[in-house]
Amino acid sequence: MTVLEAAEADRATRNSAFTLACTLPGDTVLYLLLPLYAGTFGVTLPEAGILLAANRLIRIAGYGWVARLYGERGPRTACMLAAAAAALATFGYAVLSGLWALLLARLLWGLAFAAMNIAVQALPTALSEGAARRSGWSRSIVAAGPMFGLLGGAVLAEWAGPRAVFVVLGLVSLPAILFASRLPDQPEGHAKGGPRFALPGSFDIWAFVFGLTMDGLFVIGLSVLAAAALPEGATLAAGAALALRYAAEIFLSPAGGWLAGRVGARRALVGLSLATAAGLLLLGAGGVLLWAGALATVLLRAVIQPLPGPLVAAENPGSARVPALARQATWRDIGAGAGPLLAGVLLPVAPAMLIYGGAAALLAAASLGIRRPR
Repeated sequence: MTVLEAAEADRATRNSAFTLACTLPGDTVLYLLLPLYAGTFGVTLPEAGILLAANRLIRIAGYGWVARLYGERGPRTACMLAAAAAALATFGYAVLSGLWALLLARLLWGLAFAAMNIAVQALPTALSEGAARRSGWSRSIVAAGPMFGLLGGAVLAEWAGPRAVFVVLGLVSLPAILFASRLPDQPEGHAKGGPRFALPGSFDIWAFVFGLTMDGLFVIGLSVLAAAALPEGATLAAGAALALRYAAEIFLSPAGGWLAGRVGARRALVGLSLATAAGLLLLGAGGVLLWAGALATVLLRAVIQPLPGPLVAAENPGSARVPALARQATWRDIGAGAGPLLAGVLLPVAPAMLIYGGAAALLAAASLGIRRPR
């Protein structure tokens, strides 16, 4: 690896991270505001749930197609189209009403995110040397957008209403097109894989369980806990709770990349996943242990974020890398989409220890399943 190649990989990683950082607040803030202001958007609460799940559902169906576009046309074309689509979707949240109109915006955003998500995993791992380090600070850059978006969006919504928030976020997303235009334009090619719905491997299972527990059950539970603690300022409390996970990523994702470079991505991922399972178990204990578990889980999740990409890329070199990254993202999205549905069913009726203890057991089992390469 030459110094020039390393500099080019760093530059591509940085521009892909800024592309997603500018556009991602439009999505994360919708998760905060749509359930709280469903009537303002002309939808019921169940319809809001459908809209929040729709972007993941379209990604599950469309990741393979987006990966082919990315591989055949290159990061620049794919991400410029994605950035423009993301800005259009965010402006749509500001002006559209009703289930069907907003559903179109959500489907557009889902496909846009798929392209940008592939880029922020594929470009840092284009060179194996330094991949974990680049993935770490890339996640840190990406997390800054949602953190500031959630905090600013919560305050602005209290003052000017939710529609104004998405006008501002739409304007914030426009520079993403410029960052995307600076990405490499070389196509990566596309490798034909096995059957689209082949049985999942051990890492696919881990990605599904991590999405289910950490992107679904835990995130929804964190918002519920915060809103319950401060019922008078539910929007601000929930916004602050969600922003906390992104703040942790800003400061701790680089540490995950450093740790992977020191002990190896696989060993770091297994150890941190088992520790995260222990944090989930504390959530079910209640009292002081609940808050200790919540803090530990937020911090550990942030350190884990940059680890899966380099591990998947190392095991799938060459033209197999982009399809493998897309497959891993698809399984995580399936889990993350199921998590909120499961949380909505279980949180009102089941004991916390049963919910979070079961989640901890699932994550621990999946983590032990990836101890060795396939």
